[in-house]
Amino acid sequence: MTESPRENRKTEVIAVLNQARGMELHAISQYMNQHYSLDNKDYGELAKNVKLIAIDEMRHAEMFAERVKELGGEPTSEPADKVVKGQNPEQVFTHDSGLEDDTIAKYNQFLLVCRENGDSTTQKLFEQIIDEEQAHFNYFDNVQDHIKELGAAYLARIAGTPSTTGGYSKGFVLAQAAQ
Repeated sequence: MTESPRENRKTEVIAVLNQARGMELHAISQYMNQHYSLDNKDYGELAKNVKLIAIDEMRHAEMFAERVKELGGEPTSEPADKVVKGQNPEQVFTHDSGLEDDTIAKYNQFLLVCRENGDSTTQKLFEQIIDEEQAHFNYFDNVQDHIKELGAAYLARIAGTPSTTGGYSKGFVLAQAAQ
């Protein structure tokens, strides 16, 4: 039995939503691994912000899953990639700005798939999440630049800062907006 054109369109949108969800699931695990590592090395401020970004990614993963379910699909539970472990602070932010840059590029492609298939609701979802991923990229890129230019002096300034995220369940983007 062949799918109707409408079903074909939904199938294509569900596929990109699940690819995006897999990317978010990977980001959650990657960023939480880095959060623990940075916290163990006493870079509290950096650890806290990486954790808040992971919380944003959790929200994104859930938003994608809810949209997949609305369209009649099954949300993936498989991360898109494996976690890179054992990174030092100098590697973390270069790695993460690259991940976010790649995510923004792919989500812009996924947005076009939604547009081509007449799904403006999912297109708007991607637009919203791209804006948040851009905020993540900007943060990671900024820290990367500081580390590149100031090196040990920058990291020494942050060493010993608190990593507590108590009371922050909104994630990085929403916490920044509230300030």
